[in-house]
Amino acid sequence: QVQLVESGGGLVQAGDSLRLSCVATGRTFSIYRMGWFRQAPGKEREFAARINWSDELTYYAESAKGRFTISRDSAKNTVYLQMNSLKPEDTAVYYCAAQMSSTGTYTYWGQGTQVTVSS
Repeated sequence: QVQLVESGGGLVQAGDSLRLSCVATGRTFSIYRMGWFRQAPGKEREFAARINWSDELTYYAESAKGRFTISRDSAKNTVYLQMNSLKPEDTAVYYCAAQMSSTGTYTYWGQGTQVTVSS
């Protein structure tokens, strides 16, 4: 079992920055990859960014490229999502998730943190 807790969301203005954090506890040694997803009101959840736990290889959705940066601190079992130049369309609940193998799906999810960007 892996438990994930997100934090760092809030209400900001367009153009501002936020850094989200996701702390993992439990069987963290078995994590293969961590991802950030978001779900806007009335929309399906969508992928934002991911990072491999061991080699830190990253991958971004087109909407995140150039503005979002995912990173991790293995000593703290924490994954971050630095979000710059925020836009109103970035408003969503942001979730982190853990993938436990290279061929698996995201098995564990956090409770989410709300990000609201005003224009």
